[in-house]
Parts: sequence; structure tokens; C-alpha cells
Amino acid sequence: MSVAVAEELADRLVAASGGRVRAVLLYGSHLLRAAPDRHSAVDLVVLVDAYGPFHRALREAGELPRPAWLMGALARVLPPNVVAFAPDEGREGLAKCLVVDTVHFERGLRRRPPDHFLLARLVQRVAVLRVRSPEDRCWVEERLAEAYEGVLEWMAPYLDGTFDAAALGRRMLAVCYRAELRPEARDRAEEIYRAQAEHFERTLGPVLDRAAERGELERVPGGYRLARPPERAERARWRRHFRRSKVRATARWMKHVVTFANWLPYVVRKVERHTGREVRLTSLERRLPLIFLWPRAVKVLLERPARRERSPGPPADDGPPADPDRETAR
Repeated sequence: MSVAVAEELADRLVAASGGRVRAVLLYGSHLLRAAPDRHSAVDLVVLVDAYGPFHRALREAGELPRPAWLMGALARVLPPNVVAFAPDEGREGLAKCLVVDTVHFERGLRRRPPDHFLLARLVQRVAVLRVRSPEDRCWVEERLAEAYEGVLEWMAPYLDGTFDAAALGRRMLAVCYRAELRPEARDRAEEIYRAQAEHFERTLGPVLDRAAERGELERVPGGYRLARPPERAERARWRRHFRRSKVRATARWMKHVVTFANWLPYVVRKVERHTGREVRLTSLERRLPLIFLWPRAVKVLLERPARRERSPGPPADDGPPADPDRETAR
């Protein structure tokens, strides 16, 4: 699936919303070409002015199977909502949309967010597919730049010895992936890092330079090191934060099964793609997944392979990379 398909889905979503979308951002495997296949959803962050009008517009356009009032209420519980957008019954592709308003977007990207669900995704490579105005683009890029500036603070307890921008990016992904229960193989964080190593060099390098100028880092052969190791209380605080982040991310699963239409086939395909193993559900698991699927889910998480089993054959055609002029300028 090419980035052009992601742009088409973004255009269809903006049109269905009746102009209530401020920006659409692309992230994830389709942007990074990190082993997506033809069944993989396009990962979008949809920035809206307000939840109620956006969900009502999608409902009126026939693109939201859930009641708008319910979606609006759930949007304020562990934001963001995760919504499936599949126009023409999915013939144009499937977008997994993180719907977030400006307040929750800014809160989720600050230096000390409620959790790392949104931040962990948007400190990676992101392409701004659509914006409503130049002012909206500027606002989004400023929020993303602030997110990068905060990386060193929340990663300091996890840094030992000498590091550079590449090592910081690799370590950051490892920490963030551990802060969620995920079905992917255990090497997924490293795979995602390799797909965007240059991105971390480009975005985190200036962050480290500025930190050295402020005296927070010392320049040493091979990179940098912390000028002052974090105190025990600071290390404990961030470890508590990531434990809380994992609890919040897991609690979102119950919300996702309500907000994300046809979530069960999507989850099954995702598990098959990332583990390389076929999943055959029983009739009870299909009819009552919230009751009978838990033992299988626990087994998948416990038996995640160390490396993803890749099927033979040519890699998936993900088309050309996103236009660099459309990516966020940092």
C-alpha cells in the first residue's frame, strides 16, 4: 500500500468531517516501510477542533457505525479514540485513526505527559499529510519540536555511559515498546529503529547539542554523557511513569473494542503479520471474544518470538517514500 493511498484516505476523511479536521499526520509501518502488507492499516493521527462535531459529521456521512454521543464521551476517557475509517467498505483501504483534539494533543506531547501512548508514536518519523491552514501546520510542528526537546529529560534515567543521537533513538524505542503490551516479536523495536535511524540522527542530534551548551551533557569521544546522573528519586519517578503508562495503554484495549469497528479481524491479521503464525479462532472466541479470547491473548504475549518470522518472497510494495516537502520541518 503506497503513501498515495494514505493521502487519498486522508482526503476522504477530511471531506467526511465537513472541515472539522485541523491536520492529518501519517506515522507507522506504511511511512517507514517496516514490513506492512496489503492488509495493514494506515496509521493516522487526526487532529480535530472538538470531538462532538467531528464524530457527528462522520456519523452523518455514514462512516461511523457507533453513536456520535458515545464516541464523544469515550474520547475524554484515556484519549485518544482509535477509529477505523474504511470508505466504500474498505475498497480504498483501511485507516486506523487516533482522533485527538488540540488540548489532548498538546498534553500528550509535553515533557511530562499522562502516559506515552501518543508521545511514543509522534517522536518517530511523521509526515503531515493534510493541514487546514499554514497556522495549523506551524502549531503542529511546534508541538512536535517541543516533544523532541523533552526526550532527554525522560530518557536520562535509562542512559548509561556514552551515547549519541542514534543510541538515544534506539534506547528510546526500546523503553517505549516495553511500556505497552504488544503482539509483535521482541525485535520489533530494533526493526522500527533501523527503518528510521537517519530520522533520529537528524532530529535528536540538535537536541543533544543544545543540552551540551546548557551544561546538561558533556561532550566526550564518541558522543555525550550525562553531566549529572539522575538522582534515585528521579529514576524511580520515571519508572513509575512507564509502569502507569503500560496500565493505561492496556486499559485502552477495552475502549478500542467499542470505538474501532470490526476490531477482531484487524487484531487477528496484526498478530499473524507480526508473529508469522496463523491464528484460527474457535466459534466461541468469534461470538464472545471479550470472554473467551483472553487465554489466547495472554498466550500470544507470553510466546512472542524473539524475531519476526518473515515469509519468503519479495517485500511488500509500499510505493515511494512520502514527499519530503510534506514532512514536518524541524
